[in-house]
Amino acid sequence: MLNSLTVEFENALKTLLPANRFRTADASYLEEPRGQYAGQQGIVALPRSTAEVGVLVKACAQGHVGIVPFGGGTGLVGGQVAESGPKPLIISLEKMNAVREVYAEENVLIADAGAILAEVQIAADAENRLFPLSLASEGSARIGGNLATNAGGTSVLRYGNTRDLCLGLEAVMPSGEILNGLSRLRKNNTGYDLRHLLIGSEGTLGIITAAALKLSPKPAKTGTALLAVESPKAALSLLSLARDQLGEMVSAFELIHSQSFDFLEETMPEVRRPFDVAPEWSVLIELGLPAAMDAEQALETLFEAGMEQGLVSDGLIAQSQAQADAFWAVRENIPEANRRVGSVSSHDISVPLGALAGFIEEANQRIEKIGDFRINCFGHVGDGNLHYNVFAQKGRSRNDHMNERDEIKRIVHDLTHELGGSISAEHGVGRMKVDDLERYGDPTKLVAMRAIKAALDPHGIMNPGAVLRT
Repeated sequence: MLNSLTVEFENALKTLLPANRFRTADASYLEEPRGQYAGQQGIVALPRSTAEVGVLVKACAQGHVGIVPFGGGTGLVGGQVAESGPKPLIISLEKMNAVREVYAEENVLIADAGAILAEVQIAADAENRLFPLSLASEGSARIGGNLATNAGGTSVLRYGNTRDLCLGLEAVMPSGEILNGLSRLRKNNTGYDLRHLLIGSEGTLGIITAAALKLSPKPAKTGTALLAVESPKAALSLLSLARDQLGEMVSAFELIHSQSFDFLEETMPEVRRPFDVAPEWSVLIELGLPAAMDAEQALETLFEAGMEQGLVSDGLIAQSQAQADAFWAVRENIPEANRRVGSVSSHDISVPLGALAGFIEEANQRIEKIGDFRINCFGHVGDGNLHYNVFAQKGRSRNDHMNERDEIKRIVHDLTHELGGSISAEHGVGRMKVDDLERYGDPTKLVAMRAIKAALDPHGIMNPGAVLRT
């Protein structure tokens, strides 16, 4: 049974660490990007070291007070805010934000969990290396949160999820003890790998305080193209063709529906439209190539082969970095345009690649049976991850369809499950999808997850209510 954070407990914490390690929680710690959850008023702890995190966690374990770990606050499933239950302590690692060391020859970077993703990318670039994790929120998302949610992004096709980019972790466990696992080793076969247990656990098994991250050589050349395709099925055939021609040099392959361009024009007209008339479907392709290859020629060859096979009807190949950036600006601003329009129901799902085109067609048909909606389907089609979002028609608002919201979500998630997919591809479970995890999750897996939670966090202090029901 958890106790609520009281003034007396707050005062006791303030005797353990300097006064400047605490502040009153303002809106930046109590709100999340979609505005669906609001945290409880209280204090935020701002530790400056892993040892200080350990002091805080140990005190909360002894007092049976819950903890909500806070990264950049960019999560989309409510994992960073607790609006109900006993009031928790918020622990933000924003002051633990250093890049500790870069081992360029080893392709390893050590960073505090509070380091902002974009700053990690810059630190790698300064050593002529690449940290390939790339997200729309990379200017504010923090490495600890990326690891805790196993963030995906646009480069998963080539480099993998955040899990694949981590060699070792330092973390504070629910007892307050420190896990010293900042290994730079590629091979370390010495028992259970607690690194992979903590990655993706969303702060429910401990607080990640630092990570050893894998870097990659920077591609000598990059090429970017925006190609109009006949359908999602054609997009997948084009992906197969691209990989046949270029292997693992395909860094990103993003599917965009014309509704995305319409939403950008409606809410963010400053974002330049690449096409005068947006095609119904298009793909954004990025290549990372060795010095001996010509990026423009590689894309032209792919375009011509796609035309010959009836997969591609039009296309633009970036002639400069500025033009490539303009193409990416379209893709990266789609989530913000969606937010401004306001979805009735948003979904982050994945299905096997062979089922992806059929999912889109069947989901559209099922949604049409319950009402007249705009559907914006886009995402990382190269790894099977779609953001399938449903909106009211122009002139109406999401509030006009609140009665249909649960039915829409059930339609999308039921179909995803039928096709062997996942109802959370890259956003995590948080508090938003606890019910969905119970409905669609493998029962044996859920039993194991609860057993692990009980063993490591017997008092249930770590991010209570996230991932598993309290």
